[in-house]
Amino acid sequence: MNPYAKLILTLSLLLGTTITISSNHWMMAWTGLEINTLAIIPLISKSHHPRAIEAAIKYFLVQATASALILFSSMTNAWFTGQWDITQLTNPPSCLLLTTAIAIKLGLTPFHFWFPEVLQGSSLITAMLLSTMMKLPPTTILFLTSHSLNPTLLTIMAITSVALGGWMGLNQTQTRKVLAFSSISHLGWMTIIIIYNPKLTLLAFYLYILITSSIFLTMNTTKTLKLPTLLTSWTKAPMLNTTLMLTLLSLAGLPPLTGFLPKWLIIQELIKQEMTTTAMIISMLSLLGLFFYLRLAYCSTITLPPNPSNKMKQWLTKKPTNTPISILTSLSISLLPLSPMILTIT
Repeated sequence: MNPYAKLILTLSLLLGTTITISSNHWMMAWTGLEINTLAIIPLISKSHHPRAIEAAIKYFLVQATASALILFSSMTNAWFTGQWDITQLTNPPSCLLLTTAIAIKLGLTPFHFWFPEVLQGSSLITAMLLSTMMKLPPTTILFLTSHSLNPTLLTIMAITSVALGGWMGLNQTQTRKVLAFSSISHLGWMTIIIIYNPKLTLLAFYLYILITSSIFLTMNTTKTLKLPTLLTSWTKAPMLNTTLMLTLLSLAGLPPLTGFLPKWLIIQELIKQEMTTTAMIISMLSLLGLFFYLRLAYCSTITLPPNPSNKMKQWLTKKPTNTPISILTSLSISLLPLSPMILTIT
């Protein structure tokens, strides 16, 4: 891709995200979402592979449908209330339509079908943008309207997302699909708490972006697209694969790693809200996801697989140190001791 075109598309992504997260008017938020959609589509289809073109078309159709629902929801609310302010969403049908639209944009169950397929057809860097940056504008809208949404509906969608994200990721061998179902599961954790403590949702989202970005960048460095490749990638960069194992365990939410912090706080908040049963259900369902995280972590360690691999092992070559990956990985692993300071900031 032309460097100037890539620069324009990247700036458009930043512009669309900034417009949406800083706007109070529904039309401005919708405009930012549309700019984001139009900017990411050329990045998805830049390889000109049939699967990439298919992913771009699927992404465009799904996002156009969700944006139309957001526009229809805001117009309906303005018709009944005379308000175009995002925080003044009070009409019940508009709230239901908006919940559906945001669930489609985020990939929450039962509107999750497009997300793994689009990630599978994209490059690792584009998949990282789809999993992190493109989730920020819809999450912001959900944050601003959380006081108006139906808590029962959000709780059901969150529990089913955690269950499906763990269940569907079990038999996957493609790393991008595994991380797609991981994203669906983590979005369930964020959605279940947004009505009771929206700031906690943002904290969980920021830490998810941090950990997921480090995993995608590490896999992009070692060119890991599927599990058989991951089994032999330790010959390329042993230390990087070791840190990848710890980062995957952090994404699984195991203590004493960073990813344990948001799950710990979300369970604590649910118990405070007298939702102990819900907290127990999502905790048990997250064990499904833990299985495939451990599977990936095992494959990324500096050990031989139990079965002989048909992949030829590659020569260990000296590669230059990647500073952003080092910083992101360190933060993804070691932020838990700083949790009191993080909580005072949020």
